[in-house]
Amino acid sequence: MRAPEPDPGPGGEEAPEATGFVERYSLAQQASGLLAPVLTAVIAFLLGGLVIVVSTGKAPWGVYREIFKGAGFDWFFPWVDQATRDSAAFNLQQTLITTTALILTGLAVAFAFKCGLFNIGGQGQYLGGAIVAVIIGWQFSGMTPFLHVTLTLVLGTLAGALLAGIAGFLKATRGTHEVISTIMINWIVIWTGVFLFTLEGPLQNASTGSPISHDVSDGAKLPVFWGDPLLQGLHIGFFIAIGALVTYWMILNRTTLGYGVRAVGFNPEASRYGGISVARNYFLAMFIAGSFAGIAGAIDILGWQYRISTGDILISNLGFVGIAVALLGRNSAVGVFLGALLFGALLTGTSTRNLDPETFPPELASNLTVIIQGMVVLFVGADVLVLWLLRKLRLSRSAAA
Repeated sequence: MRAPEPDPGPGGEEAPEATGFVERYSLAQQASGLLAPVLTAVIAFLLGGLVIVVSTGKAPWGVYREIFKGAGFDWFFPWVDQATRDSAAFNLQQTLITTTALILTGLAVAFAFKCGLFNIGGQGQYLGGAIVAVIIGWQFSGMTPFLHVTLTLVLGTLAGALLAGIAGFLKATRGTHEVISTIMINWIVIWTGVFLFTLEGPLQNASTGSPISHDVSDGAKLPVFWGDPLLQGLHIGFFIAIGALVTYWMILNRTTLGYGVRAVGFNPEASRYGGISVARNYFLAMFIAGSFAGIAGAIDILGWQYRISTGDILISNLGFVGIAVALLGRNSAVGVFLGALLFGALLTGTSTRNLDPETFPPELASNLTVIIQGMVVLFVGADVLVLWLLRKLRLSRSAAA
């Protein structure tokens, strides 16, 4: 079948400059999917650099170099000495631990996006998985380690899935907007967790005198394959996250369920006309999305936290960072991985432990990370804006001709 010819302007002539650029830009975006995210990240870091200059008067590349080192990426350089390599290895382990959770919370947002839904409840689903994991991980201490870990991960995953599934069910049956319902569920989970583990709460560890849970049993902890288990080495949850990326890609691209989810995301009315159940896909998309966030919370509890406090519940924000990860990664498996690695490196590299106060004030470092996250969310639609402006330019030139 022959492709349609480009639509000429009045007089049979096109606006060649605007049209050619639009076509080249669209081709580059469709061919690799890398141009827009890279531009978004570059703009975010440039504006972050401007903030560094204004607030400290220091050159931004020096600060970014220290963040790079603080994230442990200099471990890959063969010329660093052994002491630096050991420190870099530990920092890289922390970066990958954070990346593990961000991959999964990013997938929780990305999968819902594929169905045209905005899952802003990843934080509540993450905390739901963490709360269930700390309860199950503390109980059943006599169970064999493999069964204990498996049971805890499965129930933590199910907790996140059910929380998101509530929003999906309300969307499917009552048309309730998922943004509203997931925000409400977030707060329900947060304050339920605070109630459970606060002083004299029903699940508080009374022996500590602090608003904190009991520790999970040793048999429920995830094995560490790189680093010292006593110093938060990298655990096998990292491979679970990589497996989740593969599962995400396979569901969307190799299954009937994935076809239905993507079809509803493109056009729910056309999908309904074609015999696809829109309500069913809304529910399943949110249920699966929540399972990714739920297992992220469970993995963090079993992999390195081993307990949860009311302070952890109130200040945790990995579920919200997952929104920026999904947006930057354009909801693709590879993009989510790279976005999670970028934000994991920022969170680790800007910690007060890693960033030299002489380079950048530690009290401002976390704010720099938040600024860059905000810029990513703000400019994630920059490619759409550019294309829109160029199309407007083409139309105005055609009208003038």
